[in-house]
Amino acid sequence: MSQQQLRRGPSRSGTAPVATGGSRPSRFVGWLGGLGCAAAGYGVFQFLFGVLPDSVTGTPAKYVIAGVSGLGTAAAAWLAAALVRARATVPAAGPAPIPSTTAPGPLPQIFAGAYDTLADQVTVVDDPVRGQLTGWSHSLGEATPVRPTPVGTAYGLHIMLDLGVPDGRLSTGDLVDTLWRLRLPDGGWSARSQGTAARPEVTALVLGALARAGAPRERLAAEVALCESGFTPELDRTGRELTHVVTTVLRGLLRAAPRSATLPLLREALVGGAITDPGRDHRRCWSHRLVPAHGRPSSLHTAQAVVALDRAARVLGESANARAAREDGVRWLLACPDEPHDTCLDLENLREEVRRPRADDPSRHEVLNVRHFTASWIVRALLTPGARDLAREDGIEEAWRERLDGAVTAVWAGQTDGIWAWVRDDSSELRRPMWMTYQGLSALRSHAVWMYQPGS
Repeated sequence: MSQQQLRRGPSRSGTAPVATGGSRPSRFVGWLGGLGCAAAGYGVFQFLFGVLPDSVTGTPAKYVIAGVSGLGTAAAAWLAAALVRARATVPAAGPAPIPSTTAPGPLPQIFAGAYDTLADQVTVVDDPVRGQLTGWSHSLGEATPVRPTPVGTAYGLHIMLDLGVPDGRLSTGDLVDTLWRLRLPDGGWSARSQGTAARPEVTALVLGALARAGAPRERLAAEVALCESGFTPELDRTGRELTHVVTTVLRGLLRAAPRSATLPLLREALVGGAITDPGRDHRRCWSHRLVPAHGRPSSLHTAQAVVALDRAARVLGESANARAAREDGVRWLLACPDEPHDTCLDLENLREEVRRPRADDPSRHEVLNVRHFTASWIVRALLTPGARDLAREDGIEEAWRERLDGAVTAVWAGQTDGIWAWVRDDSSELRRPMWMTYQGLSALRSHAVWMYQPGS
């Protein structure tokens, strides 16, 4: 699948005019062949024998020239007539088939399959302290019954908001209530492997989902303030040095607190953390780190930076330097030298660790394993308004479409009935993380919206 096309709107009917007379050359050739090959050849022979001058060496030479010409004409007439007859046996092309407007395309089926699976596997737990919790754990189908987690439930809420909640099996209100109930005693949220200390990337993820669902600004503001106060170079050096963490916080706060004074600071840190890649015309791009030693250029982290910077530009405006960095990131993604673009190295999924000192024992570290669905991020980066505008302005729309189509193909190939799976690093066991399904559905949905053409 290079592109998933959505056909919407009324189908165009009508039949193309059918030619009845044929072209002038075909009528002449048919007439010539109708004379008969021998007759045409004999006529040419007689004509040439009569007009060739006596200066041609003797009568035998005149016979030879006229005879060869006659035979050639006869052969040509036979071949031409055979061609006309062969063409006449081919049935005329009828009108193009009219696509059905009643049969759904594959994308609605994927969305329906994802919704059915999430509705079937939602977890409802009566917690003696927090009350009823409705949501999902980190992955679907985990071996033992588990409680809803902030990360799984936040991504589930994002999915529900994207799909539009077609029926009453799932309630966004219940999911919103659960996220508030999963809030840590001192504020904020964390992944289940991070203990009881709030972490900014998880807090920003939850706040972004709550803001999309319409949570009151006043209630969000208190959590935003806690997130901002803890996400400083002094209090969270690890987080401020990682591209994944900074872009996650930036995207979450753009939704939950678009006028936050922290947003310009995070954007400056992101722009300042870009690196140049001699292998791609010294374009600016990103690695997994924003400070030295940065590490190797990464398509995943470059795509994350492009998405975050594009969204920031819509909300905050954009400086010349921020725009140049964002556009360089897009050009760097489009300069992928590997082919084919649906299996190229730029699309390889990545895994990274976020290691922080534990809040209860700074001599020890908590480790958060973060896995990245690279193809989905590249789709989202290339479909940002800034990337589309840049491709048009630079005259590189063909390269943009090639890279986009390849990434969409890779995203599509990873799902089964609307659910995406990750192969565990140490075995062949498949996990079905909620974040991966959200990112896959989000990428395909964005691509479908871009593909839509009224009246097609």
